[in-house]
Amino acid sequence: MAKEKIIGMTVKKSENFPDWYTEVIQKAELADYAAIAGCIVFRPYSYEIWEYVQDYINKDIKKRGHKNAYFPLFIPESFFKKESDHVEGFAPEVAWIEQKEGDSERYALRPTSEAIIMDSYSKWVKSHRDLPILLNQWCNIVRWETKVTKPFLRTREFLWQEGHTAHKNKKEAEEEVKVSLEMYRHLIEEEMAIPVLSGKKSEAEKFAGADYTSCLEAMMPDGKALQMCTSHYLGQGFAKAFDIKFLDENEKHEYVHTTSWGLTTRTIGAIIMVHGDDKGLVMPPRMAPIQAVIVPILFDKTKKDVLKKAEEIKEKLSDKIRIHLDDRDNYNPGWKYNQWELKGVPIRIEIGPKDIEKKQVVLVRRDNGEKTFVKISELEKQLPILLDTIQKSLLSKARKFLKASIHEAKTFNEFTKILEKDRGFIKVGWCGERVCEEQIKDKTTATVRVLDGKAKPTGKCVHCGKKATSVAYFAKSY
Repeated sequence: MAKEKIIGMTVKKSENFPDWYTEVIQKAELADYAAIAGCIVFRPYSYEIWEYVQDYINKDIKKRGHKNAYFPLFIPESFFKKESDHVEGFAPEVAWIEQKEGDSERYALRPTSEAIIMDSYSKWVKSHRDLPILLNQWCNIVRWETKVTKPFLRTREFLWQEGHTAHKNKKEAEEEVKVSLEMYRHLIEEEMAIPVLSGKKSEAEKFAGADYTSCLEAMMPDGKALQMCTSHYLGQGFAKAFDIKFLDENEKHEYVHTTSWGLTTRTIGAIIMVHGDDKGLVMPPRMAPIQAVIVPILFDKTKKDVLKKAEEIKEKLSDKIRIHLDDRDNYNPGWKYNQWELKGVPIRIEIGPKDIEKKQVVLVRRDNGEKTFVKISELEKQLPILLDTIQKSLLSKARKFLKASIHEAKTFNEFTKILEKDRGFIKVGWCGERVCEEQIKDKTTATVRVLDGKAKPTGKCVHCGKKATSVAYFAKSY
């Protein structure tokens, strides 16, 4: 038998959250640190999660008429300069390629693709008949972070999808922004089991070059907010900068209205943080690369029969769920239990010689450790039901946490005390002025994560005392 190394967790989530997070990533084989500072290797287990995200979004956007395309990684410096707010917003993070002899100008490694895509749109759009343009791109992004990097959450290179659309009027463009955000909300809440707050960003926090940015914000167990995705109405700023005009039905030239929207691999980090526990990763069933793992209990005399029955069960269920048979004979069942718990597989199916005699298996839930005995003949029916139960349970638990993480403050003294003691989201009346937000950030490092467009502001700004013009959720963030 092979020597069995210790693979379990050594750090508790409640005692040292940063070290716990790093240990889960490495021991669950999600990622590894690369030789390049600030970059990671996406190991197959995490990339399978990303592939599920790709499948989900592709199905949604293709139903809406979008097509995938690919644009260059290199972006000319002159393209950035065409939209002043855009270049100013991204300047600190842009990684530039050293200019070589013969190059007409410097090239950046894309921090986002609006500039290079808008250049193409300016050539493709001539008439209202060319609109709308509905494109999406799956690609890597480079942002030369100077802060401390953290796997999945903040790295110098990461993966994302970015939708880019052009429309003949504001109404159509804003509908695209709204529908895309709703797509993300369903993916994040219903598939990832992570509840979110929805709304617009403040002027200081919006995307550089956008008229406005809408977003979804989640709360992590350490009291910090995580931006899960964004959907931007870019208005006509980029259209005017890149001269994207069309001849409308009245033979009049108009500028297009553009949008962009994106979701990144940081959502993998959110799944780890929100659902993981002291045993490691806990995967929501709908996102799990493996939804159930069969662990046979093997003894020399009955090994052949047990493996045969385990294989039969796997074949019977493979069309229903994502299932794996762990038939390795160089590790004992207890070691395997620990490994699959560490990797967060939602259900463990145990089967041994006594179970075969009783025509049953033992099902063990990863989220709460609950064991149930189920007849083999009932597995096809019961497993999907149990997976759905686990999915709903994880979302319910996360919703309770989110609700408990929202606090209200009427004064700045209350605001600072909440940040020191509880963190989380702080719901306040706010004046909406950028200077005020910057002052709050300087004093507390908290920023406006999302504005509540449905709530009616009353009273005074929590910080400056001026009349409140909006209801804002402040928080410290990743």
